[in-house]
Amino acid sequence: MISTYASALNAAQDAAGGQNYPPCALYVVATPIGNLADITLRALHVLKIADVVACEDTRHTQSMLRAYGIDKPTSQLLAVHQHNEAEAAHAVIDRLRQGLRVAYVSDAGTPAISDPGARLVAAVRGAGLRALPLPGASSVTTTLSVAGITDLGAEQGSFVFAGFLPPKSTERIAAVVGLASETRAVVLLEAPHRIEALAAALAALGERTVTVGRELTKQFEDIANVAAQDFPAWLKADANRCRGEFVLVLHPVRAAVEVGPEHRILKLLLEELPLKTAVKLTADITGASRNTLYDTALAWKKENTEE
Repeated sequence: MISTYASALNAAQDAAGGQNYPPCALYVVATPIGNLADITLRALHVLKIADVVACEDTRHTQSMLRAYGIDKPTSQLLAVHQHNEAEAAHAVIDRLRQGLRVAYVSDAGTPAISDPGARLVAAVRGAGLRALPLPGASSVTTTLSVAGITDLGAEQGSFVFAGFLPPKSTERIAAVVGLASETRAVVLLEAPHRIEALAAALAALGERTVTVGRELTKQFEDIANVAAQDFPAWLKADANRCRGEFVLVLHPVRAAVEVGPEHRILKLLLEELPLKTAVKLTADITGASRNTLYDTALAWKKENTEE
């Protein structure tokens, strides 16, 4: 079967073939999260020239490589997944010390974010060898880019990647309670068989907006903004909405400004001192959290600016 990506491989050779790809290096390669056309030219070239492709699932990766017209024998594929990552890292390091180029891919997206890869990279770098990133698709940034968030919290542009919340009900609810006071945007991941349970837990966040990304970049991609309290009903309105992998973004909320002794002290100090100095002194005097005081001071400043 002739690959429909033959022209892409030629383009990859033309665009990236002349660049430097040192041996004895681990190449951490981002792959598409759904749409095969989202591969980068440099990723295609590195996957083609790699002596070894370490991967989360050898069968899945072999299928992906063949779709691009890259044919690697089984002997050039090495399984490195969450259950064997620490041990398999030694096999990767052995190959790097032999002067080989090793590419690492997860099943989809950028390795070492939620997928395996972080332990492998740490082991490689700890052995004094190079780990080189090849950026590309990521479900986290993909969803954030269409969430329509104009203010990511106390610090512009900040967000928290929380990934998968605990599967057990009590632990999941406790995690959501913790997120209720998080003023920054929060990115969550969830599998289809647990999405209804997560939606029920998030409903406690009331009117807080949730961007729901489902089957991103695929044929039945679905992206919607809903209030957390309406999320369970949104899922039940269409049986298809519970299918596929999910990325959720909790939109930020403004930090609650409480009136307590630490806030009175902070307000007095802010009248005479720079913000960071006032926050430090208030924290030293009252024992209150410096980060919380800093967020509170920024919220006051923003309110005064808007007025």
